[in-house]
Amino acid sequence: MGIGRNNGLLCWMFVLFLTHWSTAQTSYTVSEEVDKGTVVGNLAKDLNVNVRELQTRTLNIVSGYSKKYFEANFKTGDLIVNERIDREELCPNIIKCTLNFEAILSNPMVLHRIEVVIVDLNDNTPTFVEKSYSLNISESSPMGERFLLPLALDADTGSNSVKTYRLNQNEYFSLDVQSGGEHSVSAELVLLKALDREKQAVIKLTLTAVDGGKPPKAGNLYIHVNVLDVNDNTPSFSKTLYKARVNENALAGSLVIQLSATDLDEGENGRLTYYFVKRGNFNPADMFNINAESGEIMVKGHLDFEAHPAYEIHVQAKDQGVSPRSASGKLLVEVVDVNDNAPEIVVTSLMNPVREDAAIGSVVALVTVTDKDGGKNGQTHCKLIGSAPFKLTSNYKNYYSLVVDGALDREGCSVYNVTIKAADAGTPPISSTTIITVQVSDVNDNAPGFLEPVIHIYVKENSPVGACIYKITAVDPDVNENARVTYSLDGDSKSIPIMSAVNINSETGDIITLQTFNYEELKTFQFKVQATDSGVPPLSSNVTVNVLILDENDNNPTILSPYSEHGSVNSESIPYSAEAGYFVAKIRAVDADSGYNALLSFHLSEPKGNNLFRIGTSTGEIRTKRKMSDNDLKAHPLVVLVSDNGEPSLSATVSIDVVVVESTADIQTQFGNVPIKEESFSDLNLYLLIAIVSVSVIFLLSLISLIAVKCHRTDGSFSRYSAPMITTHPDGSWSYSKSTQQYDVCFSSDTMKSDVVVFPGPFPPVDGELISINGGDTFTTTQTLPNKDKVGNCVLNARGTRECYHTKYCNAIPVLHHYIYNIEKDC
Repeated sequence: MGIGRNNGLLCWMFVLFLTHWSTAQTSYTVSEEVDKGTVVGNLAKDLNVNVRELQTRTLNIVSGYSKKYFEANFKTGDLIVNERIDREELCPNIIKCTLNFEAILSNPMVLHRIEVVIVDLNDNTPTFVEKSYSLNISESSPMGERFLLPLALDADTGSNSVKTYRLNQNEYFSLDVQSGGEHSVSAELVLLKALDREKQAVIKLTLTAVDGGKPPKAGNLYIHVNVLDVNDNTPSFSKTLYKARVNENALAGSLVIQLSATDLDEGENGRLTYYFVKRGNFNPADMFNINAESGEIMVKGHLDFEAHPAYEIHVQAKDQGVSPRSASGKLLVEVVDVNDNAPEIVVTSLMNPVREDAAIGSVVALVTVTDKDGGKNGQTHCKLIGSAPFKLTSNYKNYYSLVVDGALDREGCSVYNVTIKAADAGTPPISSTTIITVQVSDVNDNAPGFLEPVIHIYVKENSPVGACIYKITAVDPDVNENARVTYSLDGDSKSIPIMSAVNINSETGDIITLQTFNYEELKTFQFKVQATDSGVPPLSSNVTVNVLILDENDNNPTILSPYSEHGSVNSESIPYSAEAGYFVAKIRAVDADSGYNALLSFHLSEPKGNNLFRIGTSTGEIRTKRKMSDNDLKAHPLVVLVSDNGEPSLSATVSIDVVVVESTADIQTQFGNVPIKEESFSDLNLYLLIAIVSVSVIFLLSLISLIAVKCHRTDGSFSRYSAPMITTHPDGSWSYSKSTQQYDVCFSSDTMKSDVVVFPGPFPPVDGELISINGGDTFTTTQTLPNKDKVGNCVLNARGTRECYHTKYCNAIPVLHHYIYNIEKDC
């Protein structure tokens, strides 16, 4: 056993050396009721450290009390009072009152046990339980007879407790004050002069209890002495002080002691009865029974050594005379300790949760073990139960530290329930256990991640400023602050200053527009969003965001030259001999919008009853319906209405006066210097011809490429290069699809039946995402994943739904460099 103990001591010294811990004890003294901020002592000086090191080394004041009575001033290094200190509240009935706590410095760890002795102040006045006291004394009482007086109570201790009593000046009584040493001071009335009931039946006295404070405080008791007649012998006890011992686990009814008193009188005057005398706030009858006839004292209540190690009992023996006389005796009962209390484990947490990267030896908690029993019954030892990456190290006597003893991994185990067992050295020993829940905190080792590598946002042009167009979400597998993500815009776009176009809510990830967008000026732009967590140091990641502007019908058709001058009078002349189908004029118009919004139709508004002219709805050419007659007017004012196919439709008008002349020689243009249309070939016609030829060539090349790809492609290879589509539905809603299905290109003569617009340029292809536009600016996203297996003329999508397609033949016409296709889906 000696060798094992030496080995344990060497291991303990080795651990202390590795962790750089040390322990020491320092004592201070402070008076109770001092003001907050009162300096108790200088910790920096007593701990032998520089004042600036107190904060850098994280000085902690740790105690097991419910209030934090002291704290450290990091600027001066002083230990100062932080709470009101009431010695009577902290240490009732205890001579020496101390407060114990630990001052802990880290890096390296230094633990000092601090003991503060609380000095009592004379802040309590002696008081009596009763305001007045009645005393019956026989007139035959001899001089020198003594009468025990009530005990005064003083919450103060030591020199500030009750030290003496004083009696007011009178001719019958004097006061005998008896000092009990460690016990309370008592006072007895001493009869100085024989009483004469016929002369004075009642004597009023004032007893004053005085404590030993400076200045002293005093309390009064008013005594009424009733002078009785006859019985002239006083009982007397065999001893002035009785002593007895009883175990604290003694059963009720156990005999403690038998008192004995005698009275020289005979008969009723000599028959004695015994009574307990209540002293202060202690009534012996609460804990003991006394046999009034025999004087036997027995246990009544539960005795607890830890609460009251001893009882001072005053007993009175009184005879049965007409004027009974009594004597007082004192009994000191010592309660013998028994091992009946389990050790108490008090845990003061210093670091909870514990970082998962905490070093071995890091302090997790302070553990204090106490046992209310005394002697060997109060000696304890402590250990851990079960396996956990922690261990207990002893600091000082019954003070322990729970420290890290292995690597922590939050992902493997985020919570440890550490079981501590404490046992005393009694026979048999009593033990108790407690469980400390240690939370393992996260270390910021994961950067936020986005759900998609690239985000596409679709915004209608002319959307209101301040609208939320998308909510970005990033996920961080860490927890708490390490997982709290903030968002910011990163970088700028080549086509637009991002900071003036959009903003992002740093907390929610909502992207807000700062301006309205015009599809005709800006069709798409790109920027990056950075997600940063709140860890130290913070980690971040980026995601690319593509914003695609969707066209709205917000531009009226524009009439082109030569009929574009606002307010000008446009006129054309035709010969009277013109046949049906004679070419009168051609109206040209453009629309800055795209798709259906830019598909124009021409209509003619004539006076009632005039059916001489017609206009091509798609060409804008005005021609005669029939040959002239004599009943026709010579001048025909025409109004041409040019409308687009947007919702709602926008339009423009132009007025033309058609004049009928007798011969072709009289036909002139409305501009004197402009040659006749049939004989001139203007720059505008040249540009139009070049544009038509170019568009036709491009379309033919595209058509040939499409057919070639259809014949030779493998599954899924075409969809990556297909253009995005917007599809109208009978209920008026649109669907925008960035993933087109496999289809055949075909032709039809009726272009007005087309319900699919294929947009070229810069929209990026994204497999299987469908955006539905329902009236306003609300977008509904539906995911149909691209991993489909072709089965005949049908495909199986990611949800397992069978989708079948066939096509109708339609015509494709160029409209402002956009193409319209008719594709019908049928399942």
